[in-house]
Amino acid sequence: MLSRYNYLANCRLYDACSLLSDVELKQTRPAFFKSIYGTLNHIMIGDRIWMGRFTGEEMSSQGLDAILYDEFEQLRAAPVLEDERITAFIDELDDDFLKGIITYKNNQGKIYRDPVNLLLAHFFNHQTHHRGQIHDMLTQTEIAPPSLDMHRVISA
Repeated sequence: MLSRYNYLANCRLYDACSLLSDVELKQTRPAFFKSIYGTLNHIMIGDRIWMGRFTGEEMSSQGLDAILYDEFEQLRAAPVLEDERITAFIDELDDDFLKGIITYKNNQGKIYRDPVNLLLAHFFNHQTHHRGQIHDMLTQTEIAPPSLDMHRVISA
């Protein structure tokens, strides 16, 4: 359910953001990642880092505030592929994996060992948290932010 919501919410958010000019997308705003564009990039970075941890892939980090794509259309295409990867991964999960522990190093180099079920909840919550920040930044533009309520997005 959460991977489906993630995909649908991203589609709605990117559709709304596509109505903004490049200047508006990249305008500095009172947000941790400085702009709608910066926050969209951060979500993609987070998705890739966490998926790497879940799948055991080594992920090099360019920093949590890196801009992965200079053009909006490139950035917009990336989550479609990433969300497909996330959904395929989630669909294949088994109980043994869900009961497991993952050891990983964060961006500051600190080592953590956490239960997979907690990390999966964090993974989806992280996306929702930052989509909420973008939703707020959209209210500072002429574009009405889309409804991102899970029960409305999934049942639409």
